[in-house]
Amino acid sequence: MSETRTVFIQTVEKPARKVIIKRGIRANDYWSYCEEVGCDVWGLLTSIRSISGEPVCLWLPEHLRKPMTNEYVQGVEVEKDYTGSVPEGFELIDLPAATYLLFRGEPFEEEKYGSAIMEIWDAEKRYDPAFIGYEWDDMNPRIQLEPRGERGYIELVPVRRRDPDLPRG
Repeated sequence: MSETRTVFIQTVEKPARKVIIKRGIRANDYWSYCEEVGCDVWGLLTSIRSISGEPVCLWLPEHLRKPMTNEYVQGVEVEKDYTGSVPEGFELIDLPAATYLLFRGEPFEEEKYGSAIMEIWDAEKRYDPAFIGYEWDDMNPRIQLEPRGERGYIELVPVRRRDPDLPRG
């Protein structure tokens, strides 16, 4: 018999903002990103004041990618009118105001971060946002927060209000 674990889901409204990001070429997850770009990016990002309180990892939708770059980036969300410096090799992109479903797992032992991530990915695949009047939004990035055992693994998946006249399914 397996242990029952809870995944908490809530809506989060993100304001229009900018994100300072570092792109790679082939990376599509954390490990391939670190292998390609280096793991020191995170340390630099933590030194930049963020509107969300911490750096983020993003899976960029197609329209936010540049030719020959990957979907997975690390960055830090800053104010819409940010005029501070941008580190060399990084760039500043605009993101619109958007609604997200925040998926958060229970706290986990640090060495079990992989299963904590899979738990959330499985919950995201099974969840139907139409239940609460939304649909998935492929025009905004999916957001990953640093997997920290004491708070549980957290991802934010973009959604938009569903047209009530469209059939479900």
